[in-house]
Amino acid sequence: MERKKVIVTENIAEEGLILLKSELDVDFRDGISREDLLEIIDQYDALIVRSVTKVNEELIKRGTKLKVVGRAGNGVDNIDVDVCTRYGIIVANTPDSNTISAAEQTISLMLSSARNTAWASDVLKSGTWDRSPFRGSELYGKTVGIVGLGRIGSMVATRLNAFNMKVIAYDPYISDERFERYGAERKASLEELIQEADIITVHTPRNEETMHMVNENILSLAKDGVRVVNCARGGIVKEAALLQGLESGKVASAGLDVYEKEPAINNPLFQFSNVVCTPHLGADTFEAQKRVGENIAEQVIKALEGGIVPNVVNLPTLLGEELNYLRPYITLAEKMGNIYYQLAKTAISRVEITYSGPISINETEILTIGFLKGLLEPVLWEKVNYVNARLMAEDRGIKIYESKEEKSTKRYKNLISIKIFNHGNEMEMAGTLSRARDPLLVEINGYETETTLEGYVLIVENEDRPRIIGPFATALGDEGVNIAGMKVARFNKGEKAIMLVNVDNKVEEEVLDRLMKLDGILGRPRLLHF
Repeated sequence: MERKKVIVTENIAEEGLILLKSELDVDFRDGISREDLLEIIDQYDALIVRSVTKVNEELIKRGTKLKVVGRAGNGVDNIDVDVCTRYGIIVANTPDSNTISAAEQTISLMLSSARNTAWASDVLKSGTWDRSPFRGSELYGKTVGIVGLGRIGSMVATRLNAFNMKVIAYDPYISDERFERYGAERKASLEELIQEADIITVHTPRNEETMHMVNENILSLAKDGVRVVNCARGGIVKEAALLQGLESGKVASAGLDVYEKEPAINNPLFQFSNVVCTPHLGADTFEAQKRVGENIAEQVIKALEGGIVPNVVNLPTLLGEELNYLRPYITLAEKMGNIYYQLAKTAISRVEITYSGPISINETEILTIGFLKGLLEPVLWEKVNYVNARLMAEDRGIKIYESKEEKSTKRYKNLISIKIFNHGNEMEMAGTLSRARDPLLVEINGYETETTLEGYVLIVENEDRPRIIGPFATALGDEGVNIAGMKVARFNKGEKAIMLVNVDNKVEEEVLDRLMKLDGILGRPRLLHF
């Protein structure tokens, strides 16, 4: 039997290449030009890249034999996953390969900054033997505040417990059970954590919510002499605020592996002897790179054999012909899942999903997974995919219950109904497809609506009386925000009502603050993005 062929366009560990060569014909072309790759890609069944090679429609169209694209690393920013899906190509990556390395780098920076190790090393190597400037602090007995208790944060917690530190953590999206499992005391807010911590370490994704989350206001609440470590993403700790804290003495030391602008050259933080800086080394260990190479090789081999791929990112051929029918419902389920954490910041205890109508005769497991993927994506560091979404939900203490009804009890032929419970409170929503088979939210917390889940959607609570909706719409226009559609709903006349407003562009935070002050608007409008 003719062996399948794989081209590797960027460097991976030798162990990965050896594993590939045991099963496939391997063409290792590190640094191949774009033009040359386009010329020969039609010869290969698989493609392995890192972060440089752009896998877009131009390349995919030429790769007529391609069945799988492997990314040796965590992200898939350089791969057009939608195009690969459309062409039936599996995309896989290696999200867990660097977890241990990143956790250990965090602790390395913590120890080095607390004990002035790097500074002392530089001075000694320059020819001066003098211990007096370098007296440091022990980790023993100190309180470490971990922001984000996901894969890496929980691994850091486990290791710091062994240092006999008091471990506290803030993560509103993680269940109590996970805190208990990793020996971390839950804090209800970032402010509460900051006030208690001797050392702060961040382990969250970087997004709109977390960018500059550790800023001047937050650091002003910290103990004098607090220590800060960032081995996650540049910008989670605001560099200007950290600079100010170091200059004032509020911050005793810092350990940094990531920066707001990379490559980081002549960063003002580099001037401080009590700041330990490394050039984004979190994943850069021999062991991590070996795991990356071996893991991506294993996945590519399994994909070409038709086996189950552990870290598949997309759904190119799953369910065969049935997928074409279910695909828009998968999109609907994902977008419904995406709503919760945009509105709430509390851990979920359980989810109940009901499929009603003819859709219920299909294999709905993929819809549930789609919902969980959408639910977790806004708040998780690691990439959520159709293989790991259920496992990630269960790992966070979320119990999932599914049921089916032959007929919908509402006026919609097919309906997905969801109840989300968060330890005493709940959120309900229901969705279906429009005539154009676009995702449509038809109910939220009992309010009936028909809102398209595309782009930006404002959710506004308001008094049910005249001269509320018009002035609100005018105010949006005055702010340069165009309304694409609006639905209003109420339970009973004269009670609280809601507006769901599709808008063409993002509504900035300061605009939401001004809208909240309008007569009859109850609370701050909330902006959803799909």
